[in-house]
Amino acid sequence: MIDLHYWPTPNAHKVTLFLEETGAPYTLHPVNIGAGEQFRPEFLAIAPNNRMPAIVDHAPADGGAPISVFESGAILLYLAEKTGRFLPADLRGRTATLEWLFWQMAGLGPMTGQYGHFHVYAPETIPYAQERYAREAQRLLGVLDRRLEGRTFLAGDGYTIADMACYPWISPYVKAPLDLEPHANVRRWREAIAARPATARAYAVAKDPRFARPAELSDEQKRILFGITPKA
Repeated sequence: MIDLHYWPTPNAHKVTLFLEETGAPYTLHPVNIGAGEQFRPEFLAIAPNNRMPAIVDHAPADGGAPISVFESGAILLYLAEKTGRFLPADLRGRTATLEWLFWQMAGLGPMTGQYGHFHVYAPETIPYAQERYAREAQRLLGVLDRRLEGRTFLAGDGYTIADMACYPWISPYVKAPLDLEPHANVRRWREAIAARPATARAYAVAKDPRFARPAELSDEQKRILFGITPKA
């Protein structure tokens, strides 16, 4: 059994995508990041970076005590190795999968996250920051689009943890959608993943009433999430 400490963020969606694909049993433990629950000592004991998501595996492969894993990329890799699913066994397939998993962790996620922050959450409009991260998000979408030319998925014909990592970060901000029109391969790939039944189940998790969020963040929630203190 896997305990999934979760709030519906793009990084947390990666883990529900994997768990729903494999049918692995898991228990959800809501961690309301707008209320600051990610800073509670019991959560920091398993996720010292106070970010979503984290897991605790009560049946690790070595038969020992429960093991906790934080960082969404590390969780995907851990689960893939534990189950033998969605990570190719051959050298070249595995290498390609890990390349694109780490690419997402180092580039697509952080840069798209900054795009969202300055277009949606920042307390003031900063054109330089908005333009910089919009350009970088589009550059990364271009990298992804070129990789998908002639390929069904990022590592080839098979769906992998690299695809699960990237999918939630493709234009995740409803209030500031990214322009996907120039990226036909990304759009085709995204639609194929969206059509998977497990994807629908993974995103349905976020509709649980326990994860209800306000349409607008309060000043206190912005302070907790971003360290933003309203101007006097």
